[in-house]
Amino acid sequence: MTFFRRSSSTTNASLPTRTASCRGCSPISNTILVTGGAGYVGSALVPRLLAGGYDVRVLDDFSLSTPRNLMGSSLSDVDFHRGDIRKRDAVDVAMADVDAVIHLAAVTGAAQSHGMRERVEDINVHGTEVVADAAEAAGVETFVLASSCNVYGDTHDEELDEESTTAPGNPYAESKLACEDIVAARDFTDVNLRLATNFGYSPGVRFNLVVNSFVFRALAGEPLTVYGDGTNWRPFLHVKDTARAFEAALDWPAGTYNVGLDNFRIDEIADAVADVAERDIETDYLAERDPGPSYHVHFDRMHERGFEPMHDLREGISALAAQFQA
Repeated sequence: MTFFRRSSSTTNASLPTRTASCRGCSPISNTILVTGGAGYVGSALVPRLLAGGYDVRVLDDFSLSTPRNLMGSSLSDVDFHRGDIRKRDAVDVAMADVDAVIHLAAVTGAAQSHGMRERVEDINVHGTEVVADAAEAAGVETFVLASSCNVYGDTHDEELDEESTTAPGNPYAESKLACEDIVAARDFTDVNLRLATNFGYSPGVRFNLVVNSFVFRALAGEPLTVYGDGTNWRPFLHVKDTARAFEAALDWPAGTYNVGLDNFRIDEIADAVADVAERDIETDYLAERDPGPSYHVHFDRMHERGFEPMHDLREGISALAAQFQA
């Protein structure tokens, strides 16, 4: 099967093609289904895919998002399907004639997931089973999964790569690891992106992420709250680079990839926010509170694919502050 990107500026032109006939060889695809496409990452990804010449279909039930997040994104060019990823009939309709799937739809938030284990398992795990089964039945060539570096668990080991032992410490991370197994068992090219913690502005911006929350609180004149002593490690990645990674991954071989900018301690994040805000900001360290998992990962496999993040931490903080102030 030959795939190609449509061109809005060329009619009946001869376009470069690439044929993929083996598992592990990902094609350049034309029609892309993005589940959860109106969310935080989706609202950065969908406009990018449209600009790249893809036909874009979005499946979203808008329970955790809104169509407003995609305003200004040539909405007339997006094929919207309102539906629940757990409902096979709805998924089958959205999956018709699709070449590749980017599966973003999920309940997010590692810390909050402890209080909603059944909901996380139902949506993240069961929903992924439904989407993966429908994709396989429809003959989809490539399935790109939004996984998480959170699957490595609470460790201060600084040598974590894709082959390291996983030890998920919350229902969210457990669900993402289960989703990796689900898509690996299907007959399509499965590309798992273990994403760093996102930050930065998109139309569907989330405020329960540490950088975004710190910037908002700093601008509001509120103290920054750090659980523990602030020394726990986390990898971070700007949401626009996350969108770039998903587009790039459509052409990556099957496998698992850590995707991130770099690793930072939480107290480094607080200091960077204070510096960019150029104001005195109080930081409250709550030593008695669980700081959550600590993990420090490597991104060598991502670099081997030629992918490099373009947005650094301070740039992202500055741009986010400008958006909030506007």
